[in-house]
Amino acid sequence: MKVTFPHMGNAWIVIQTLLECLNVDYVTPPPNSKETLNIGTQLAPESACLPLKLNLGNFVQGAALGADTALITGGVGPCRFGYYGELEKQILQEAGYDFDVITLEPPDGSILGLLQRIRKLAGPKNNWRKITQALLFAYRKSVALDRIENTFHGYRPLVPDSNRVDQLYDEARMNLLQAMSEQGITEVLNWLSDKIQEEKVCSYGENYRDEKNTLRVGVVGEIYTVLEPYVSMEIEKELGNLGVLVDRSIYLSGWVGQHVFRGLAQGYKPIKPYYSLAKPYLNHFVGGHAMETVGAAVKYAQEGYDGLVQLLPLGCMPEIVAASILPKVQEDYGIPIMTLTVDEHTGKAGVLTRVEAFVDLLERSRIYKDHKEGVLELAGR
Repeated sequence: MKVTFPHMGNAWIVIQTLLECLNVDYVTPPPNSKETLNIGTQLAPESACLPLKLNLGNFVQGAALGADTALITGGVGPCRFGYYGELEKQILQEAGYDFDVITLEPPDGSILGLLQRIRKLAGPKNNWRKITQALLFAYRKSVALDRIENTFHGYRPLVPDSNRVDQLYDEARMNLLQAMSEQGITEVLNWLSDKIQEEKVCSYGENYRDEKNTLRVGVVGEIYTVLEPYVSMEIEKELGNLGVLVDRSIYLSGWVGQHVFRGLAQGYKPIKPYYSLAKPYLNHFVGGHAMETVGAAVKYAQEGYDGLVQLLPLGCMPEIVAASILPKVQEDYGIPIMTLTVDEHTGKAGVLTRVEAFVDLLERSRIYKDHKEGVLELAGR
């Protein structure tokens, strides 16, 4: 058995770590690209959503490297993601790829079913103690990885050299990839903290921007579209380069902790608190990440964020439901919200034009609000 898996942001680092800890033979497919999407588009039904098409492209590219088994997580409820494993297996077999697909999800809510699938992945050479240790270590690495991502969300808009930020980010990820102990993970996080502090003082000094005057934008939406930079057109990076401090509503560790480990493990940013915030607008589960999207939007609005961006793949029913509710959140809290829907025809230039226009709107809104508050303050005197 040689395992491959789909790309979703930095998830490949976590999956690769898990497979290495279990001594499972694997191949990491190339990063998502136009070629990946073209492969998946040719195999998938036209109405399939973008994540499924890219997953298929990842598996075919993995097969070219010798893989015969695909690893994927699963979902429940009224979302097509729950069908991905079986559907992709059938599509691949019809295309001539004799692929087995291991879907890591609790079938019908059964933890036993999840354990059976983990056992199939790990093989007979690993006992349950080693499997548990590997799962926990990979999960802790995902939490650390999310901390790194969030650190750079806050760091990028405050410094003038975006290329240096990219270099430091890549270096931090590679250091974490190579860390194979708890101490190694801690050392990477400490190294990054020291490195950023050093560059703040030595490299930028007076050019280091004031966070208090920085626009803040929350990014919400369907997890794959939010986490995978090829699909999101690197919107978090682009916003940061425009001087915007970005906070993302959903991280890999939070999603895995809630949906795979059933809340027994909590990620860097747990998603459970979003559910109570969403209830006044959406009080029942509709699949996907709709409740998280609505709840996170309310959270960001209550915290005084300047704007929100919702990301979703074309045809994603749960996020379409969320998109229909967000205007009410916008009306109640007076927070501008931009929805970006992506598919295989979406061009990066058009998306960036919309993002730049949105940031310009937020800047004008901030200036108007500050002026209005200044006038009211003078009137109060």
